[in-house]
Amino acid sequence: MSTATAALAAARSPAVALLSLRRRAHAAAPIRFPGLRVGSGCRHVAMASAAHARAPTDPLPKGADSFFRAVISNMEKVYLSRNPTAKTILELVRSYDGDHICYDHLAFRTFGVNGYGINSLSEFFTDFGYVPREELRFPAKKLRALWFSPPTNGGYSGTGTYGPLPRIFISELLVDELTTQSQEIIHKYIKTSGNGNNHAALASTSGELTWEKPIYSDFQILSSESEYAAWTLVNGYALNHATIATHRLESDIRNINKFNKFVEDNGFKLNSEGGILKVSPDGLLQQSSTVADSSLFTFADGITESIPRSYIEFAERLLLPQFKDLQDEEVKEYHRRDGFEVGNADKIFESTSRDQLTRTSA
Repeated sequence: MSTATAALAAARSPAVALLSLRRRAHAAAPIRFPGLRVGSGCRHVAMASAAHARAPTDPLPKGADSFFRAVISNMEKVYLSRNPTAKTILELVRSYDGDHICYDHLAFRTFGVNGYGINSLSEFFTDFGYVPREELRFPAKKLRALWFSPPTNGGYSGTGTYGPLPRIFISELLVDELTTQSQEIIHKYIKTSGNGNNHAALASTSGELTWEKPIYSDFQILSSESEYAAWTLVNGYALNHATIATHRLESDIRNINKFNKFVEDNGFKLNSEGGILKVSPDGLLQQSSTVADSSLFTFADGITESIPRSYIEFAERLLLPQFKDLQDEEVKEYHRRDGFEVGNADKIFESTSRDQLTRTSA
């Protein structure tokens, strides 16, 4: 066993024994956690925070905090090495605003079948103090997602992965709702993974697939039915996107509209699906994202083609109405709109779509 594998295994708590039993359940069965709010259909969910502020949970012990941050920093390194747009935008923001970048959330994609779905990654985060919040459903895309809130973020001294801990957003493809042909392709590859789903976090830190490298024709078949499926087949557990919390910046680009202009003025294309700015019905969660980068990938049959990689997102969370009179120095993250919005997220998913990657104008 490698040092990295041993470290991840040692970090797993006894509670994982219970959670791992859930992996054996049918992947399309509802995921249940105590206190988890479940949404339905395409209506907006994640509104618990609009009714009341949710104070963070207890902080991590110092050693656990250091280890956890080292792991997500390695996830970030793989992400930045493959996605020059994200790397450049982070550098531009630092040069303009100073070193004040905080991540709102990190997002991952999974195959919701045979233990390769949300639970394969969530167990790592819940072992380190993350708490499951709301479930989101995307029937048209055959997806669902859960988001997780971090332990206490007070007293941080750094930025990025060493700043306030980000929320975690994990989605999964409801494989059993796909055509028989697509299901067979996905099952074929995950069968080559052995127990790779038990090491999803480790796979994310290395950027390696836990299953056999696919052939190009299988990638094409999945792409024709679900671009999410095709993306996951070739990217695995790699970080799908990181999100800058614009409201934590200190210059004028803390306003997301100004931030979007800053990004476009520097020559980057933003996801235009549903408009550049995606706004929740309550107006308190505003999001945008770049279009994903692409890179050449050599498939198992020797064919080399361009595939979509990842993108970077931006989010501004406005103050909840009951806290609108707070002074700036009094405002904490839990005074702001929390959670996610199905309508926003549905459009953000399109950042890796063929339509957005090939779009030439706004």
